Amino acid sequence: MLYTCAPGCRDPQHRHMLPTSVSDAPGASTDQPQGEGSATQKKGTRRIDVHCHYLQPGVAAKVAHLEPARYDPSTVFANALTRETNQRQMQERSVALTDIARRLQDMDRMGVDLQVVSPAPFQYYYFTPPALGAALSREINEGMRALVDGHPGRFAALGTVPLQDAALAMRELEHAMTSLGLRGAEIGTSVNGMDLTDPRLGLEPFFALANELEAVLFLHPVGFTEGGRLLDHYLNNVIGNPLETTVAASRLIFDGVAARYPKIKFLLAHGGGYVASYWARMDHAWKARADCRTVIAEAPSRYLEKMYLDTVVFDPAILGNLIARYGASQVLMGSDYPYDMGEEAPVRLIESVAGLREQERALILGGNAERVFGLQPKTVTTH
Repeated sequence: MLYTCAPGCRDPQHRHMLPTSVSDAPGASTDQPQGEGSATQKKGTRRIDVHCHYLQPGVAAKVAHLEPARYDPSTVFANALTRETNQRQMQERSVALTDIARRLQDMDRMGVDLQVVSPAPFQYYYFTPPALGAALSREINEGMRALVDGHPGRFAALGTVPLQDAALAMRELEHAMTSLGLRGAEIGTSVNGMDLTDPRLGLEPFFALANELEAVLFLHPVGFTEGGRLLDHYLNNVIGNPLETTVAASRLIFDGVAARYPKIKFLLAHGGGYVASYWARMDHAWKARADCRTVIAEAPSRYLEKMYLDTVVFDPAILGNLIARYGASQVLMGSDYPYDMGEEAPVRLIESVAGLREQERALILGGNAERVFGLQPKTVTTH
């Protein structure tokens, strides 16, 4: 349906400036999903998981000698028991991270028709020299494309980019979207301890390109970078990951990136972190203090409302509150597959939200993902 609205219309149901078909999406493949879909897909209601990860062992082997864990906040800020538990998790779940047959079985068990797969977050490799980081990103992105091509109708993918070098990140984002047909990029919430808006990174041109391409940028943390107080009880993941997302989203808003580049589709992991539930404090500060109004012209929540949130919040009441606040059009199903902090039954969680209308449920289960990632089947016009 087409709408004619006043400039600045904010009704989320109107879905302004979003692709209406696969061919409209930047860098989207025109190939239509065929085969392998489940029964729900054949009925026209696909259930799409937008938060799931895939590990490429060959790439990991190339950097093993660099000891990537030394640069990983989730490992650095962890006690011995947490490190031991994480090692055991990788041993137990490495098959699910790498084996496609196992993944497809799990998807069918979970009721998921299609995964929008992202690289395993610890394969960002921002700590590497820029040229190496760019080469690793290219290999990862080509691997993601191969995954999609090998199983039509079951996977779409996001890539990765070497954010330690803005020019190389731009080159890789353009290649990933326009040549490989990936839907955007999963990016860290910080780069080597620096915020995404830190002038030392110089990422303004990168965001400008992402805006031009109307890219999905999936913000996914790897622990809190200042996690010295979060060593025990896995706190650098349990509360550190949502805290990292909160800081990153807040900087993107207050530093004006979200305002300057409204066509970027920011997707925030883990339900948007804490900022999604405590947005009113930002708005109060913006009204009360001049130092909170140095860049943005509108209340912070106005920019947050344009971002997207996944459903990895584990509780139907919490999820219901997010839907009520931001609208069903801004919430997308996610599982964080296959990690132990993931949601094992994402479909059931959505279906457990009280008072959710069928149309809203359909949007969250897959309709929003089709729209945001440009996954709709092409419309065929007959005469």
